[in-house]
Amino acid sequence: MLQVSRKFEYGLHAVTYLATKGLGRVVTVKEMADDIGFSQEFLSKALQSLKRSGIAHSVQGVKGGYMLCRTTHDITVADIAVAIEGKPHLVRCGVHAESCEVFSSCNHRGYMGTLQNKIQKLLESTTIHSLLQQMGK
Repeated sequence: MLQVSRKFEYGLHAVTYLATKGLGRVVTVKEMADDIGFSQEFLSKALQSLKRSGIAHSVQGVKGGYMLCRTTHDITVADIAVAIEGKPHLVRCGVHAESCEVFSSCNHRGYMGTLQNKIQKLLESTTIHSLLQQMGK
């Protein structure tokens, strides 16, 4: 069924972790990986995607690491999903109609489109700030 990728999970955890440390605080990948319990190598790849999208910033050097570039009110779960996975789609025809052998006769295209839109709206309306509030932080 529907399942988010591990990289997305790592990215979401990384952003919420950085948010709990405060805007402007630099955190090493090792510290984050140790505290969260994730693979340092895989977490680093997720953070690189977040950096490319402008959600996180990397600081080089001895006291280097990552920090958030935006406030928790300005980062949505959709922002993280797009940074990590690219344009969202539930089914392959959502991106490449020509890749589906039943596209022209599909009875479920409308429903799947509606489902995708509802999921996207939920992701877009969920800020990191609201997630932190739900977590009691």
